[in-house]
Amino acid sequence: MNISDLQNKKKQGKKITLLTAYDYPSANLIDKAGIDIILVGDSLAMSVLGYDTTLPITMDEMIHHAKAVRRGVKNAFLVGDMPLKGSQGAVSDVIKNAQRFVKEAGCDAIKIEGAGEALDKVKAIIKSGISVMGHVGLTPQTADKLGGFKVQGKDVETAQKIINDAKLLESAGCFSLILECIPDELARIITEKLSIPTIGIGAGLYCDGQALVTNDMIGLFDKFTPKFVKKYADLSQEMLKAFKLYKDEVEGLKFPAKEHSFIMKKEEARRLK
Repeated sequence: MNISDLQNKKKQGKKITLLTAYDYPSANLIDKAGIDIILVGDSLAMSVLGYDTTLPITMDEMIHHAKAVRRGVKNAFLVGDMPLKGSQGAVSDVIKNAQRFVKEAGCDAIKIEGAGEALDKVKAIIKSGISVMGHVGLTPQTADKLGGFKVQGKDVETAQKIINDAKLLESAGCFSLILECIPDELARIITEKLSIPTIGIGAGLYCDGQALVTNDMIGLFDKFTPKFVKKYADLSQEMLKAFKLYKDEVEGLKFPAKEHSFIMKKEEARRLK
């Protein structure tokens, strides 16, 4: 999967699929399922590392997990998500962080949130030769400035700003845009106005593709579930059952059974004694 493939999907009216991954096993399975884009999202902070928000995660943590994901991916387009700590500071530092995703982790592109202050950084990263996926609407890294984790663009004024930001990011050279938590009609307008693919997460049906956080959609993250998430499995309950059963069988001398044990020949055991 490459950028041309993704752009052709938009032209042909074929939907793009995106899921997040944070380790080799999940990346391998997502890739085998034929998902188009795998994002090593900064949602890693909360979904896997146990932080309360995405803000504390470092570039080193992101790169560590992105490298593991890369080992599990053969066909999907791999995108590294710039954490807040990686996208702050001088433009030259941000470019170096973006380059780490490509050089150290083998990512095909990076994602960076917002337009506005981030626009010059987006342009500089693209100029350095790295492909960029933009992100408008609800931008979790700066959610406090947007009134919290709320749907964005519900009135004409804020919706027009999101449209303008989307156009600016396309003009800057982004190959695709994430549209997060915006009304479906606004997402439809942006999708129709842009020549690059739009991928929605909580943005309705009319985007060129859809995204979900994997640990949300398989039930591995249970602190809260956003309205836009559909749970396709509840692995946390299945895993809990397995862990409890293991405990019971160990304590009840049911595990390990003979078929799980290695047996020495009787003569060798006699000699050993």
